[in-house]
Amino acid sequence: MFAAYAARIDRDQPLNGLELGERPAPGPRPGWSTVTVKAASLNHHDLWTLRGVGFSEDQLPMILGCDAAGTDEDGNEVVIHSVIGQSGHGVGPREPRSLLTERYQGTFAEQVTVPTWNLLPKPAGLSFEQAACLPTSWLTAYRMLFTNAGVRPGDSVLVQGAGGGVATAAIVLGRAAGLRVYATSRDEAKRKRAVELGATDAFEPGARLPHRVDAVMETVGAATWSHSVKSLRPGGTLVISGATSGDRPSHAELTRIFFLELKIVGSTMGTKDELEDLLSFCTTTGIRPVIDDVLPLDRAREGFERMAAGDLFGKIVLTG
Repeated sequence: MFAAYAARIDRDQPLNGLELGERPAPGPRPGWSTVTVKAASLNHHDLWTLRGVGFSEDQLPMILGCDAAGTDEDGNEVVIHSVIGQSGHGVGPREPRSLLTERYQGTFAEQVTVPTWNLLPKPAGLSFEQAACLPTSWLTAYRMLFTNAGVRPGDSVLVQGAGGGVATAAIVLGRAAGLRVYATSRDEAKRKRAVELGATDAFEPGARLPHRVDAVMETVGAATWSHSVKSLRPGGTLVISGATSGDRPSHAELTRIFFLELKIVGSTMGTKDELEDLLSFCTTTGIRPVIDDVLPLDRAREGFERMAAGDLFGKIVLTG
């Protein structure tokens, strides 16, 4: 079957390790189901895999891709929850949880095999392309906002780095939940798009906000960390799920953190129940993932190049 896969690791030039070509189709496995992939979306996790982060050369070649929607063996339309081993279903009792491609072949292929427990029904109102955007970045944003930040309607939130998948999802979800959402981006066009999506206002990184916020959604890391901490009200919460600009800020702002009793919460992915809630939230409110572009799988390299350059707003989706 045709697939986009990591053939080698290159920490400095990750796209050098990306190959497109034939790979073995998945075989049967007890407790697992094979899904015919209709759509799959790109995530920064795929770039980290090509860099060898949390991944070793002895696992090569590895089909990339965490997110997908498609049809199971019985023709049911499904969405894949991409955290494997979270429940123990389909794997050994001592196996730690992992994301697809950390241990198992991913979704950038004609077919993928996952534990049957990891399949959720795709709502009829969501296209395969829309549903494929939800299990990683949108689920991450959902958990950041509603589980780990614990915000309520009327609260204010700062979303750093508008344009990325998680940040874009946080703006849309926050707006739909009745939050006042502020966003930042270096790009004027992306700031304008953030407002069109529902942000109350958008600013350049580091700009002073109209007031301090209840929570900050942080995925950028070192470049925005100091601004994120300074933007919080006393007792506010900073939720971090990524560090695309690096994980070692020059100013950790420790004094401000302890003096104002700020909360720093790490957040990774989400549970199957949260993904089910997210699917229901999209169905009930009518919100849909922001898709930058849909490309055929054989143009996956183009999508990777745009994601690596930050030249997108929302998700890039690959189709068969």
